Amino acid sequence: MPGQPSMYPAPPYQAPPFGQRPNAGGHPVGAVFLGFFVSVVVSLLYSGLILATYKDQTVTVANTLYLAHALINGAIVGALVGSVGRRNTGAWIWGAVIAALGAFFGYTNAWPLIVAESQSLGTLWDLLRYDALLPAKAWWNDESSGGVDWFSPLGLLVAAGAAWGLAYLLGNKRRQA
Repeated sequence: MPGQPSMYPAPPYQAPPFGQRPNAGGHPVGAVFLGFFVSVVVSLLYSGLILATYKDQTVTVANTLYLAHALINGAIVGALVGSVGRRNTGAWIWGAVIAALGAFFGYTNAWPLIVAESQSLGTLWDLLRYDALLPAKAWWNDESSGGVDWFSPLGLLVAAGAAWGLAYLLGNKRRQA
């Protein structure tokens, strides 16, 4: 009956198995989807900025803008994932992956836009039909010295590190419920 004491005492509290922590609350799946959506928006804004200014950019300005985009993308994604996903390590990992992909696709989506604007859509179609991975190859190659452009993978590390770091800090800042 409700209101009457139970005949059996409650079992003593048992700690979770080693390596597991209790549910920390938050919405990790929602955090990842929100981070993905915001990363797409930030990447599109970066692609538009590059399209608008590519004629006036030096290599130094282009590299600075790319690294700044990677840092901003990672910071925004990390802040959202940490705030919404809280202490969920899986959400932190996916936030770092999404931020790195946002940095990559921000650059590679600007490349076809520049070709289409400077030449024509027909030229772009012919280039992409010849080699669909041409924007990714342009991201990786340094055309001035003929080698690898090390700013490209550095941007991925900056984006992933910023996302992970902010998600960790903001996720651990909130107390468990």
